[in-house]
Amino acid sequence: MPTDPTATKLDGVLGGRTASAFKRAFGVVTVGDLLEHYPRRYATRGELTALSRIPVGENVTIVAEVLDVRERPMKARRGSILEVRITDGQGILILTFFNQSWRSKELAPGVRGIFAGKVGDYKGALQLAHPDYELFDAAAQGTGADAARKWAMTPIPIYPATASVASWQVAKAMSLVLDSLDPLPDPLPHEVRERENLLGYSEAIEKIHRPQTDADWHVARDTLRHREAFLLQAALLQQRQIARFEETQPRVPSEGGLLERFDAALPFTLTGDQQDVGREIADDLASAVPMNRLVQGEVGSGKTLVALRAMLTVAESGGQAALLAPTEVLAGQHLRSIVKSLGPDLSAILMPTLLTGQMPAAERRKAMLRIVSGQAKIVIGTHALLSENVTFYDLGLVVVDEQHRFGVEQRETLRQKGHRPPHVLVLTATPIPRTVAMTVFGDLDVSTIRELPAGRAGIETFVVGLVDHPAWIHRVWTRVAEEVAAGRQAFVVCPAIDVGEPEDDGEPAVDAEPAEPEGKPERPRATVAGTLAELTTTAATKSLRLAALHGRMPSDEKDATMRLFAAGGIDVLVATTVIEVGVDVPNAAAMVVLDADRFGVSQLHQLRGRVGRGGLPGLCLLVTAAEPGSIARERVDAVAATLDGFELAQVDLELRQEGDVLGSAQSGGRSSLKLLRVVHDGDLIALARSEAAAVLDSDPALSEHPVLRAALEQRVDAVTRAALAKN
Repeated sequence: MPTDPTATKLDGVLGGRTASAFKRAFGVVTVGDLLEHYPRRYATRGELTALSRIPVGENVTIVAEVLDVRERPMKARRGSILEVRITDGQGILILTFFNQSWRSKELAPGVRGIFAGKVGDYKGALQLAHPDYELFDAAAQGTGADAARKWAMTPIPIYPATASVASWQVAKAMSLVLDSLDPLPDPLPHEVRERENLLGYSEAIEKIHRPQTDADWHVARDTLRHREAFLLQAALLQQRQIARFEETQPRVPSEGGLLERFDAALPFTLTGDQQDVGREIADDLASAVPMNRLVQGEVGSGKTLVALRAMLTVAESGGQAALLAPTEVLAGQHLRSIVKSLGPDLSAILMPTLLTGQMPAAERRKAMLRIVSGQAKIVIGTHALLSENVTFYDLGLVVVDEQHRFGVEQRETLRQKGHRPPHVLVLTATPIPRTVAMTVFGDLDVSTIRELPAGRAGIETFVVGLVDHPAWIHRVWTRVAEEVAAGRQAFVVCPAIDVGEPEDDGEPAVDAEPAEPEGKPERPRATVAGTLAELTTTAATKSLRLAALHGRMPSDEKDATMRLFAAGGIDVLVATTVIEVGVDVPNAAAMVVLDADRFGVSQLHQLRGRVGRGGLPGLCLLVTAAEPGSIARERVDAVAATLDGFELAQVDLELRQEGDVLGSAQSGGRSSLKLLRVVHDGDLIALARSEAAAVLDSDPALSEHPVLRAALEQRVDAVTRAALAKN
């Protein structure tokens, strides 16, 4: 097969200096990288940018017309300032140049061009200081009305740019590459292109970068988006196909065995969803093909119980199950919960064992001996389980709790500790929209638990907006005191431990937009230390039993604090997001989240799930100083509006930037999505998946599709490719 021209290094085409600048600016190295640096929008010489909509403080690229030019001397020192007013016909933007009067000759009134720079606000007027620009060459429009009209309306690609590499510099480099480009091999099967009326790859690349009409770039973008969806789904399905060739030991429960004894002792009936998902897992475990299943479910829906039943099935055949938890608090909570669920007899047989990084050396050695000897049939731990000196006797099942906290490499490290490929069960309480599940977890079987156990009293959620009502914070603390007076307990969650010291043991807080408008100092974050000090002096709460919990506390201190809180010895626990998942204290009925706008939608939903878990109704107060109408405030309002985690997952996806949907979920790296948008392209992703499945079903080795086979090897960047190979 001929060499793929997209693999050519850019320095051989653009020269070393330009290639280095593009690598620094955009991370592009090859011709293929540059070709996938698609325009973010298109302008025309005959249409002007609406200046009223450009944002202050951001780098912009706009099309405008020079209105007038004037030069004036500087007051404080020698020299002059050239001020050029440009317009869209309504608004005005001022270009300023210092000691560059010669520019007045080319920036003449009536001239149009593309202008780029950072928008500033000077005495109430929008301005670009020392902007880059490229003026339209009127001579290039040819003669005659038709030629002039075509010149004026030909789309101009506006590329993602930086302060060092402007949009038109990208366009010039792109033209240089396109002029020397050999025909591109097309990985899309001919029958797919025919059925969907798609362009060939070379034609699509030409038309998206050098369109002659708007129709050109529209059809090119549709083609390239379809190509991207097809290649992604083909890669995921191919990996799923490869996994089917692995063999492992089937795990089947015996009559009267551990699982049957456990089920018989349960004081409640499993929900319908738990039973359905349990059957799916049982079928997987009974197969010689390793299970690779994701179980997603609402907060408190009983995912851990479903996982525990799988552990018992594996234990009946002498195998071990390892539960990987993201924090020591959660690992300890899991241990206590599992021991309580098993009861003394089954706990004695299975010997659930905890292994964390901060355990005393003697306890750690004892735990590792239980694990390597096979005495511990259930092992719960943090990243300590991934250590090279941790060895299992017969690892038959890997359970990853809150998978979004772990990279694929960590999951694979644990999986490799099995003598045979172990079954893998991934749990998440962050519901995943259908399109994300197909895009990110397309090689996993997905099970869903929506139904909540009976007896839940529900949670009421209220937004406490401090912008208009700063005094409401006093009512918040009074409300907490009222809950404690009624015999209940409360959480207070802060985004940071102390001033200038963010929490590092939980999910990082989210700042999707500035907390304050441009020009105002950033609002200080609520901290555990500061809030605890405030509550000890506030009239409503100073007599309560208060305590702190965060990720930087010693392991034994964290564990002792959680035990005391669970036993009712603490009224109010002031914590970071270390309590976000898995913490189960039935008497905790109230939660206050300070600076709620600093957290993501799914994170707020997770935090809220820590209350209302017993028969007591839950109360969640989301305290925010975000401005009404801002995206940060929209996130908070969305959480207060519904308890449906699946609905919130879709809202979350629509509110935030989705550039990291694939990369972060797969490997922690930058997304490889270019044109595909999982929010809007669900139907296309589903179609591409069925098309890719049809090709792989008829030609598993892709021997009849060599270009597709080669594209799958090159399509995914090195990090994501490693991730896909290890899911």
